[in-house]
Amino acid sequence: MLALVAAIIFALALLLDLVEANVGDALTPQTLMFAGLFCLALHLGGIGGASPVNGGWRGRGGSSRRR
Repeated sequence: MLALVAAIIFALALLLDLVEANVGDALTPQTLMFAGLFCLALHLGGIGGASPVNGGWRGRGGSSRRR
């Protein structure tokens, strides 16, 4: 999930950089790039991924077990 958020943030940063839009000092392409990298690092670190609580890990459940 966080990888998708990072991809959206990267796309927005690229779009702002290409059109050279001025949306203020706080929201720059570099700031969005760092936010995307932060989300990507959290994703790679295992935060925001699937867990057995929400039924996300494969191999742990009724329908994927062999009988």
